[in-house]
Amino acid sequence: MGFSTLNESKLHNSLKILYQELYEGQTEVEQDGHVYDIVTKNGNVIEIQTKNLAKLLPKILDTIEKGHNVKLVHPIPLITRIELKDEDGNIISKRKSPKKGNIYDIFRELTGIYILMSNPHFSLEVLEIEMTEERVRTEEAVQSKNGRRRFRRNWNKTGKKLDSIINTRRFSTAEDYMKLLPPLPQQFCAKDLKKAISEQKELPARAASNANLILWVLSHAGLIEFTEIKNKSKYYKFC
Repeated sequence: MGFSTLNESKLHNSLKILYQELYEGQTEVEQDGHVYDIVTKNGNVIEIQTKNLAKLLPKILDTIEKGHNVKLVHPIPLITRIELKDEDGNIISKRKSPKKGNIYDIFRELTGIYILMSNPHFSLEVLEIEMTEERVRTEEAVQSKNGRRRFRRNWNKTGKKLDSIINTRRFSTAEDYMKLLPPLPQQFCAKDLKKAISEQKELPARAASNANLILWVLSHAGLIEFTEIKNKSKYYKFC
């Protein structure tokens, strides 16, 4: 067991084992001043990150500069089940969360790593998954460990575990990211994108709320270009 394994979620560890076997690599490799989740037999680096991709940006840039290709694996839970246990580990309840994820959620994470989207030595692998969020009942209402709760709750999150991988999406070039966009006019604004996404009935309704964020990422990554402001809306075109 690597020295950092005890700090990993079950979700992270399951994906690390999966990719280690898939690419015949070694885990928890100390190399070039970093500790990598996986180094493949070809010397490429695979990092598993379940949130806050921006935290890995300096590490990824340094690794690429030192001559390695980097694959970043990030899961997006399309379906989340919530499992509540008492302090003795007995299951109190199981239910499906009403919140559904979607592929456009990746753009929130891309805000911190958009400079990598066209880098030929970087690839992103997005796993659309089903997962279980584990919680433990507390005797009284408490603040979360990260202090972000608006209101105290009588439970704490204790982990996440992988139930299944529904789909895998791979992004190795700028064009791969652009393929996520639905058909759009020659010039388009956030309203156009929001409407086009909302017409994809297989997606949850909240997917369209990512429209402004998507345009921000794509424009900062140099994949779309600002053209004009019309009726108080910013319009773009494809580069």
